[in-house]
Amino acid sequence: MDFSLSDEQRMLADTLDRLMADRVSPEQRRTMLEAPAGARSPLWQTFAELGLLHMPFTEEVGGLGGDGTDLMIIMQALGRGLVPEPYLAGLVLPGELLARLGDAEQRERWLTPLLEGEHQLALAWQENDARYDAHGISTTARRDGDGWRLDGHKQLVFNAASALAMLVTARLDDGRLGLFVVPADTTGLSRHDYRTIDDQLASDLTLDAIALTNDACLGLDAAQALDATQALGRAALCAEAVGAMEVACQQTLDYLKERRQFGTPLSAFQSLQHRMVDMHLHLEQARSMAILATTSLALADNERDYRIAAAKAYCGEAARFIAEQAIQLHGGMGMTEECYVSHYAKRLVMFDHYLGDVDHHLEYVSDHLLNVA
Repeated sequence: MDFSLSDEQRMLADTLDRLMADRVSPEQRRTMLEAPAGARSPLWQTFAELGLLHMPFTEEVGGLGGDGTDLMIIMQALGRGLVPEPYLAGLVLPGELLARLGDAEQRERWLTPLLEGEHQLALAWQENDARYDAHGISTTARRDGDGWRLDGHKQLVFNAASALAMLVTARLDDGRLGLFVVPADTTGLSRHDYRTIDDQLASDLTLDAIALTNDACLGLDAAQALDATQALGRAALCAEAVGAMEVACQQTLDYLKERRQFGTPLSAFQSLQHRMVDMHLHLEQARSMAILATTSLALADNERDYRIAAAKAYCGEAARFIAEQAIQLHGGMGMTEECYVSHYAKRLVMFDHYLGDVDHHLEYVSDHLLNVA
């Protein structure tokens, strides 16, 4: 198969690489991380001006009709730049659900300004007892007059502190999975913010007798749309991890070439050469699996989820391996904030836990193979 990029896709990749080099230096990234939650980001506005916010969505909902390869190019560039902007959590995941489930009025209210960069959203699906099972949740949604009442807790909601509204999954009385738009200022919604190990801002939410109007309901049977959206998110994460792994490998190799011991560059030692080869083998295999995930998005649900689970499992293992090797080959300084490879390492470790870790996806792959045997 031909996996080469088109001329337009190469131009997109080159534009993104230049943008990351100009706008996301280590110092600029630190400034972004220290900005108050909800502050209007100049880089996010640049994304909007370049059409990057419209790219992953179909023309029917106001997007540019980009495919999985276009999203892969964007996510790889964001991974290489270690960009802290919530492109996946604040745009792709909630936007995809709005595109799939929202009616014309709901898309006009929430999706159109999202694509224009006027606000951001967040997806609240994960719960403590359910772990990575998006369907085994305990948050409930019950009819309350002409509207709805939501009760429950959500965990590890990325970008909630900057979101104008959260898309919240809840179990209905008949057992189906509903999806609701909960504005950030809704009475009864409380939020506990914290930083994850890779400096991302996440939140735990408590929904205490939240009252919503009927038009806040995006869907009363959202399970299939949520599965498809999470599959898209996992494919995007694999691409982002490949970008971060590329830089971690390159920075480690550069360090081994510069650092000298007994008058000899560390890169001349054969044992260290072997470890660098192992890092690059994991990188290239992860790249192949990321391409597999991207090209599987249009398949039937079961085959799509199986392939993307296999890709996420391998990319998670490769990300952790490269992170550990990068730290070890840098020595003690690799653990310091001043050594930039440590930030890539933390991001790669966190990647494994977002939208399902290695163990979760290996179990899914194993169950799939047993069922088809």
